[in-house]
Amino acid sequence: MITLNANTPARDTADITKKYKKKSQSAEVWHRLRRNKAAMLGLVVAILLILMAIFSSTLYDYETQVINQDIPNRLQPPSWEHPFGTDESGRDILARIVYGSRFSLSIGFSTVVFALIVGGTLGALAGYYGGMLDNILMRIMDIFLAIPGTLFAITLVAALGQNTINLIIALAISSVPGFARILRSSVLSVREVEYVEAARAIGATDARIIMQHVIPNSLAPVIVQSTLNVATVILTIAGLSFLGLGVRPPQPEWGALLSSGRQYLRDYGYITMFPGLAIMTTILALNLLGDGLRDALDPRLK
Repeated sequence: MITLNANTPARDTADITKKYKKKSQSAEVWHRLRRNKAAMLGLVVAILLILMAIFSSTLYDYETQVINQDIPNRLQPPSWEHPFGTDESGRDILARIVYGSRFSLSIGFSTVVFALIVGGTLGALAGYYGGMLDNILMRIMDIFLAIPGTLFAITLVAALGQNTINLIIALAISSVPGFARILRSSVLSVREVEYVEAARAIGATDARIIMQHVIPNSLAPVIVQSTLNVATVILTIAGLSFLGLGVRPPQPEWGALLSSGRQYLRDYGYITMFPGLAIMTTILALNLLGDGLRDALDPRLK
């Protein structure tokens, strides 16, 4: 509980009130999110997947258990020794799925962070200044939106070369227009509110207004979009790896596991079933979390 008296300086009072209000808003969002059981399930699964990716090198040795071939034990069905069986080269499928989470999640999050920084900056500038700058930036974004994201990523990877960095760049560029559009629409509704006008009245620079007032109050839809976009990027990565344009073998990315095991699908279905389940579980968890965040951050659903 906060206690204020007549001797409390006005500036300290404002800081305390602002801090308390921010804490109350965060607590309210968390309270609404906790009531959504599907969103909490998605959050728990997402946390477990992130922990699995972080500690994958502790659980399995990359050289001996993940990429080292063991031909005498190839195509073994699930057992106590190999819970998910072994692949066509005798490698433990569970170890490769666990280690593959590091590749899929790291590429997914890196892509979204890059796209968020670039697209968010462009969207904030277009929404805040408007006019000719807005028209130019949004028409450029419209051009990129007219190109299918997967086709654009395939073209860039084929042109730049097949490696992880180029894959991230290709996927991030195709994701930039979505973030730019979303943040622009949020900024348009925020730039004329009272606290922005007050900041202009006291002589605050445009950069200070955008960074301290406009963007922080426009992040709710961007957070939701980021969560959903990670799921989309992971699915796109799997698709590109399946086509041979993603992560190079023998790196155990989930889409690459599906691609390498497809010729054994009829007789050894578990080779593709478990990587497919890993992709499906990750996408489902992130989508449930994104839907829950959308409901929790929407002030109209209090």
